[in-house]
Amino acid sequence: MRACIGIRQSLQQEIGAYHGLVCLGTMTMHHLSGRWSGFQPPEFLHFVVQWKIHQILGKNGAAFRGTRRVELMKNEMEHNVLSYSKNGPRDLWPSVSNYILQVSSSGDPKSPVAFLYFLDSGGGTYPQIISSAQAKWFQQKSQEVNPDSRVPEIIFWHIPSKSYGKVAPKYGIQKPCVGSINMESVATQEAEMGIMELLVKRPSVKAIFVGHNHGLDWCCPYKKLWLCFARHTGYGGYGDWPRGARIIEITEQPFSLKSWIRMEDGLVHSEVVLSS
Repeated sequence: MRACIGIRQSLQQEIGAYHGLVCLGTMTMHHLSGRWSGFQPPEFLHFVVQWKIHQILGKNGAAFRGTRRVELMKNEMEHNVLSYSKNGPRDLWPSVSNYILQVSSSGDPKSPVAFLYFLDSGGGTYPQIISSAQAKWFQQKSQEVNPDSRVPEIIFWHIPSKSYGKVAPKYGIQKPCVGSINMESVATQEAEMGIMELLVKRPSVKAIFVGHNHGLDWCCPYKKLWLCFARHTGYGGYGDWPRGARIIEITEQPFSLKSWIRMEDGLVHSEVVLSS
């Protein structure tokens, strides 16, 4: 299992987002659930079994024992009754999981508080990019659902864009960046094909969240938005850094977007306000 993000609007409205590989061949879900029995802070109560889980396919998430990513998505949507995962437009293939989730007001389900955009950044046997076709799709869909950029927008994909390499702390983590581990170089996408230019120009975009690098958990400002890593959460993949998860908190009135890291032992650190 790779990095995990928990998004909460209130104690009653919560969602989990997996960034990348969820289960390795050497780690069954039963085994993982046992490992996670002690990882149950208030934000992640009964996380593995009961939560609404979103699957973002990324590096090595393209296949599991030879299973194609399309089949993985099909299985996720058919058998995980709490999942919000969706297949994106077929004309974006081999990119699969491109879609939008609306976070609604607690007082009015039709009134959006934020839009969450999920983009497939490739990996495995597929190019590690957000393609120009995906960038065009984002531009069209964002204009459709949020034409005046009035509603805040939050972006998720797995493999960091090249912009992450530009803002990465060189030694330790110094302000204005916030985080606790900076133990490897950023492994970025293969090319930049337009998505970052669109996001930077769009005033409603507040932050981008990625996984991929297990030895990084920082957030750094980039122009007018924030670039954040999640935190290596599970017991698969490389590295033996202490496990944790990135929490995102959305407050409706007045709007605010905060984030922090919650460790497996309950320690909370690296809080940052992303909406200022």
